[in-house]
Order: sequence, then structure tokens, then C-alpha cells
Amino acid sequence: MKGLFITFEGPEGSGKSTQIKLLRQFLAERGHDVVTTREPGGTAAGDRIRSVLLDKDCGSLEPETELFLMLAQRSEHLKKVILPALKAGKTVLCDRYFDSSMAYQGYARGLGIERVRSVHEAFLPGFLPDLTVLLRIAPEVGLERARHGGAKQLDRMESEAIDFHRKVLAGYDLVAAEESDRFVIVEADGQPEKMADRIAAEISRRFEELS
Repeated sequence: MKGLFITFEGPEGSGKSTQIKLLRQFLAERGHDVVTTREPGGTAAGDRIRSVLLDKDCGSLEPETELFLMLAQRSEHLKKVILPALKAGKTVLCDRYFDSSMAYQGYARGLGIERVRSVHEAFLPGFLPDLTVLLRIAPEVGLERARHGGAKQLDRMESEAIDFHRKVLAGYDLVAAEESDRFVIVEADGQPEKMADRIAAEISRRFEELS
């Protein structure tokens, strides 16, 4: 039986890692073999590409460079980690995936979301997840969370101007509106446990495997 592929998306500081941890516990309690992973990264090559994408010492990258780097790591990740896990009947929870490229490079960087989609369709057939959880949060609030009270230095993407992060959120909203059947939208300014309950309830409603 093919497993479920669920991705988590949202602006910086939206709490994706927390919600993935809580959903993994929910699924494991119901007998699911769960794999958690992330992008950029997920493989040895992907982690090296991640370091280029997020390192401020790399300076400003061209939008096309960002997209092609994301596509390169995603090809490795999808074919070597995600698809084999799904084929084995495992449920995959991924922190960022295709919709990050739609929001960040397609919309905020101005490459165009349809161009980003067409590149994926050309090189990564069957790449779409079964469900995407979008955690919405005001960029100002999310970036403050990402700093962890000043304990964490922001990476290259997090350090972008606030207008860029506002565009990212707008990009996510646009994609979610166009593909509403694939998205669960959760406002990320509430209590993590209540958010997790909402996500678990929606996923259970949509998939018989969890009933």
C-alpha cells in the first residue's frame, strides 16, 4: 500500500518543526511507520546544496540560481528518500517542499509560479504531495520567533527584507487558493497543541487510512 505524503509549508518562524513532531506522534500511535525529512536537504548532496542556499556568505543569488539549486536537491530527495518510503507504505512528513519554490522563487523572487510548476512537471513527474499543511503567520511575528530571543543568527533567506517575506506569504496564499483541495490552512499564532488537534482532525477526515 502506498503511503501518504504530507508536506508542511509557511513563512519563517511558523512552527513547522513543532507541528511535524506532534503529527508524527499522532500517526505513530495509530500504527503508521513515519519518515520525517526536510528541504532544502534530506540527502547528503541536498544538505550541501542547503548550505549554499542559506549561507549569508554566498551573498545575493540570482532567482534562477535559487530555483535550480532547489530543483537539484529536490530531485535527489524525491527519488532517493520520498518515493522509496512511499512505495514501502510509509507516511512521509516533509518540512518544506514544492510549494516553497512556488512562494519564494515563483512569487517573491518574481520568476512566476506557472514557470516554477512547469519546470517541476518536466523533470519530476508525480511530485505533488497528497496534502499540504500551510501554517500562516504574519512575517513580523514569524521572524521574531525565528530569532529565538536573539539566540539564533538569521540565515540568508531569513535575513531578507520584510517586504520579501510579505510576498512569500502572499505567494503561499495564492497557491493555496488555487489548489484548495490539497491544502489545510492553519493560523499559526495559536497554541501548538490546539493547532495540532486541528491538523490531525483534518487529516483524519480526508484519509480513510487514519480512520
